[in-house]
Amino acid sequence: MNITESRPLWTWLIAATLATWIAGCGQDRILGGTGIAGLIPAVIAETPLNGATGVLVSTSSITATLNEPVAPITGTASMTLTCAAPCVNATGVVSLDATHTIATFTLTPGTTLSTATLYTGTIAGATSLAGGIAMVGPFTWQFTTVGAAADLTRPRVSMTNPATTTPGPTPGVPGNTAITAIFTKDMAPATIIGTSFTVTCASPCVAPAGSVKYSASTRTAVFTPAANFVLGDTYTATLTTAITDLAGNALAGNQAPLPAASSYVWTFIAAAPSPTGNVSVLSTNPAANATGVCPTAGINASFTVPSGLRMDPTTLTTTTFTVVGPAPASTPVIAASVALDPATGHIATFTPQTALTGGLSYTATIEGGANGVKDLAVPANTMLSNFTWNFTAAATAAACPVPIALASAAPFGTFGGSAGTTNSGILTVINGNIGTTAVSTLVTGFHDTGVGCTYTEVLGADVGAVNGLIFTAPPPPTVSCPNEGTAATAAIAMQALADARTAYNALVARAAGPDPGAGNLANLVLVPGDYTAAAGTFKIQGGDLTLDARGDANAVWVFQMATTLTVGGPGVAFPQSVLLVNGAQAKNVFWQVGSAATINAAGGGTMVGTIISQAGAAFSTVGNTAIVTLDGRVLSLGASVTLVDTVINVPGP
Repeated sequence: MNITESRPLWTWLIAATLATWIAGCGQDRILGGTGIAGLIPAVIAETPLNGATGVLVSTSSITATLNEPVAPITGTASMTLTCAAPCVNATGVVSLDATHTIATFTLTPGTTLSTATLYTGTIAGATSLAGGIAMVGPFTWQFTTVGAAADLTRPRVSMTNPATTTPGPTPGVPGNTAITAIFTKDMAPATIIGTSFTVTCASPCVAPAGSVKYSASTRTAVFTPAANFVLGDTYTATLTTAITDLAGNALAGNQAPLPAASSYVWTFIAAAPSPTGNVSVLSTNPAANATGVCPTAGINASFTVPSGLRMDPTTLTTTTFTVVGPAPASTPVIAASVALDPATGHIATFTPQTALTGGLSYTATIEGGANGVKDLAVPANTMLSNFTWNFTAAATAAACPVPIALASAAPFGTFGGSAGTTNSGILTVINGNIGTTAVSTLVTGFHDTGVGCTYTEVLGADVGAVNGLIFTAPPPPTVSCPNEGTAATAAIAMQALADARTAYNALVARAAGPDPGAGNLANLVLVPGDYTAAAGTFKIQGGDLTLDARGDANAVWVFQMATTLTVGGPGVAFPQSVLLVNGAQAKNVFWQVGSAATINAAGGGTMVGTIISQAGAAFSTVGNTAIVTLDGRVLSLGASVTLVDTVINVPGP
């Protein structure tokens, strides 16, 4: 299916011409926009993202973020959500957030999107609030829905800056920094405002004034104080339950256990301001003048930030990070997204919507100056000038690594194959769905947080929480739960198992790679690639495994083993973890296990990646003294998955 996004060439040409003309008159461009302040509004981000698949039918709103404040979208201005017949176009209302830069189309209450349908969002005729000039032309984007299951998973906060510490407060926070929070799901931007994201302090300290923005492409909320925080004062940052995802699910914070929604609160102590210094580009991937570049690969730039702070995600947009084809046409490449690496905050990735043309040379540009990319300092540090580099796309797609698609298995934190999932730890939390095709052994030891679901199966005194849904085959459990034990949920579980098996077979089919640790991956630093256990087993015992992306946020690791995977274990008295550095992401790590996986952590280790096993998996902590964390998924094609005090966080797309 060919999905296009309407950012036509003439939009850039007209904007560039006007920019030159206005500059001669001494006027200023606005931050991060193709348009000129008061002249040309332009869309710089949208949710769901252009080209997104797997959008749940319970999504209740779509949004478009513009580069400058616009007037109310009424009259000749419009925002619509349409689909081809026999699908019926969505109905709803259009609103603007307090900054007049985020337009939201909210579906009529009681309606949902259609299953397996291509939708087109369109915003047209929006006019600058300052000058009254309309958009150059309509902006459109498309996404595809999947499945009939409702989205009942509460969004969470995956990372904050400054970091959240328990019990807190976090010391040594530069007094001149913006405050950020990254979410696990696409959020409703209109809910992230000055009343739902606040920073306060106790008297005689005066609560700081500030502004709140949301970066849709990076799922990041940013509070920028109007002035520096006062040295030595303690501040409290709060995200309230008024913040929701696109399906209307309220935030699962850190003030109450699931299934309740709650605020997310953290504290910090202001220290001396961070040093000033211009941001610069440290490296790129592909490198300057590189040839044979995969036509579908993301284009990465890593920044040097002298302040020591993160980059401001709201300044990294499709207008400050651009890619164009060769001269003289210099045709712009449409971006599916421009995103900032959540782990480092220093790596930006431009992902093309469609494949580049093989054999052609392309020019990537990151904008500097007052209107370009910035860090989170207050006032922000900028790049002195534009940074530009060239590369050439490979003639064929053979240069591209074969992707691993999880399809309908992607939302599952655990999948118990034909034997179910069992938990015996009260601290267990699955941030994602659980599934099984079992008809006799179901899911035990969990409380499903789905709305309207009263299902709780207790194994002893231990009950874990599922921040998502549980999909099982008939017969239904003795207590009613709308998303379990029906023909519809069984079909979802069966499809997820089939897709997990397809992914497993794709992992097996990859060419064998090296075995750098003779079976033990502890204390190794591995670059992206495929790794194969020569003796059939991999283990991580005696130290951590580090995965180094070398600045490539799209880097992929595949570990193949004919039999077992073992992490930690009896007699190992310290945590065994997988560490991600330099842009590595959990969603891009895969473990193909021929038999069973056993993850025994001492002291709270962290496992990373999607584990797909033939014969089950077991997670526990040695002596049950801490929580073992999996940033990924564990999908068993056959035997059961068993958990003891395990937290599983399903990675974002």
